[in-house]
Amino acid sequence: MKPLKIIRNDTWLTPYKSAIEGRYAHFFDKEAELTRNGEITLEDFASGYLYFGLHRTNEGWIFREWAPNATEIYLIGDFNDWQQKEEYRLSRIENGVFEIQLPCETLHHGDLYKLFVHWHGGCGERIPAWAQRVVQDKKTCIFSAQVWQPAAPYQFKTNLFKPNTSPLLIYECHIGMATQDERTGSYTEFTRNVLPRIKAAGYNCIQIMAVQEHPYYGSFGYHVSSFFAASSRFGTPDELKELIDTAHSMDIAVIMDIVHSHAVKNETEGLGRFDGTGSQYFYEGTRREHPMWDSLCFDYGKNEVLHFLLSNCKFWLEEYLFDGFRFDGVTSMLYYSHGLGENFTSYDNYFNGNQDGDAICYLTLANKLIHQVNNQAITVAEEVSGMPGLALQTEDGGYGFDYRMAMNIPDYWIRIIEDETDEQWSVNSIWWEITNRRADEKTVSYAESHDQALVGDKTLIFRLIDSEMYWHMTAGDSNLAVDRGMALHKMIRLVTATTINGAYLNFMGNEFGHPEWIDFPREGNGWSYKYARRQWNLVDDNNLKYHFLNNFDRAMILLIKEKKDFQKLHIEKVWDNEDDKILAYRRGDFVFVFNFNPVRSFTDYGFLVPAGKYRTVLNTDSIQFGGFGLVADDEAEHFTIHDKLYESEHKEWLKLYLPARTAVAMKADSTDKSHDHYALPQK
Repeated sequence: MKPLKIIRNDTWLTPYKSAIEGRYAHFFDKEAELTRNGEITLEDFASGYLYFGLHRTNEGWIFREWAPNATEIYLIGDFNDWQQKEEYRLSRIENGVFEIQLPCETLHHGDLYKLFVHWHGGCGERIPAWAQRVVQDKKTCIFSAQVWQPAAPYQFKTNLFKPNTSPLLIYECHIGMATQDERTGSYTEFTRNVLPRIKAAGYNCIQIMAVQEHPYYGSFGYHVSSFFAASSRFGTPDELKELIDTAHSMDIAVIMDIVHSHAVKNETEGLGRFDGTGSQYFYEGTRREHPMWDSLCFDYGKNEVLHFLLSNCKFWLEEYLFDGFRFDGVTSMLYYSHGLGENFTSYDNYFNGNQDGDAICYLTLANKLIHQVNNQAITVAEEVSGMPGLALQTEDGGYGFDYRMAMNIPDYWIRIIEDETDEQWSVNSIWWEITNRRADEKTVSYAESHDQALVGDKTLIFRLIDSEMYWHMTAGDSNLAVDRGMALHKMIRLVTATTINGAYLNFMGNEFGHPEWIDFPREGNGWSYKYARRQWNLVDDNNLKYHFLNNFDRAMILLIKEKKDFQKLHIEKVWDNEDDKILAYRRGDFVFVFNFNPVRSFTDYGFLVPAGKYRTVLNTDSIQFGGFGLVADDEAEHFTIHDKLYESEHKEWLKLYLPARTAVAMKADSTDKSHDHYALPQK
């Protein structure tokens, strides 16, 4: 048999051929089992949400739940004074499934309800596992499921939306944080106030965090309790649908940060001991609890768990028209060790018996299902170990993700900012980190996401400037720390964004240099919202310097967007010099030049490029980007200088003035000058 493409692409994987083929075979065997050898599709299998949970029919209401260890289950709620009454007792039908049918007049839109589950030796209230609406009482803080059957449910206006992935430019966001006020924001406010900002900024995709219901707001949405319920703290299901529909009308794709790597330990609100056992959805014994996250680990070897999680993927695609998912915590899923204490310095680390074959199989099934439901869907793996094949198609021996997060890049920027002086920065090291990736897998490159600013850390700009931001961000105020920080902030983002091979990501507000850090309300900070919000007033005030950084980000995104499939352009490094701290590279007609030197500027600095005329199309030192205006913008034309030595290569010397801590993007002259200059128009 011809080796799988993953091995043909990387012959260093040949010694692990049997492990890779074994993983591939396990996926096919499991798919055949779940689809009854092709009698149904994987999409048919993943339709549990249409069967389980509460549903309105022509005859009335029907409710079903899977609870194999339960002896009795009662439906309790507003409609029966929360009492266990015989007429609300569910019947056990088969395979641990319980069911009840009720007349139409029994339940009404907005009614609250729960289950009261009995098992041998105990009993307790439970929120249905498949509940699609869960709310919290503001006075008692108790969570309950809620009947959601509005008389006029939301009707999507934009259908058959197709994401633009050439390239994909992701704006990572959190609905609750998106307000300027010290409170929790809403879906409606985000639709009205933030989506227009994202559209104006040029991003073509939003990645929404914390959508699935979670009891503790401070978990950032990563301790999920109700997997099919959109968090009610931000509003109603219809308001989330309107948000997605509005984004689509703006040509903005919407992907969801989905959490299938673990679940909250809560038993009353979550799945912890839903039917009285700890192993209904989760592993038994020492594998049940995640050693670092204070959460529970799904048992991916159970078909019922696969049914639950795969149905969850399909539900969000079908019910809300999400355009895909960013899968959280993939590293934790791949390894029995959760990746903890592993160094991953050798291919041996990926194929040493530490791999969780059931979790790997689930991820592969999930990717196949998602693209079966929507062949335009986008899937991203948040994975730090570098497991080969994650973003390779299933039929090629991969896991089927479209992209993998380039998590090394933000970690690298933090390290050199914190541990090295500017004089110690290495342009070769920068180049290696931002371009070091598997040739056959697309990545999401980013300078910082929400992760880098969580409590205990800082946003990138705050690492660079720190407390000086409090005193010297007024336009016209000269301060060396601020000047340095703003210059490097632009350069770091430009070199990261213009070397992508797949997508670029930015976290909400960081495009304009949002200061400080992220910290959700908790006991330790007096339940304050001060750091769990976005200070849009900073960028809206032209008397402050934040709008300069915002202007630059918009111009940078425009440059990338205007060249179709920018991410596919071949990257060629044309010059690097460690002493001078100069880095230059080509992509198509573009030449990007960076002077990371903190003190030295260079006149007539030359390097070889294809012969012709070049114009400056983006300049970090532009006045409108908060720079000093030392480099001419669009009015300057640069002609290459002939050199007989390089005639055979069709290259000539391009010589530029390069001020310290600046970067420029040059573009070869062409007949089409409609987008030659990516600076914003002057007001």
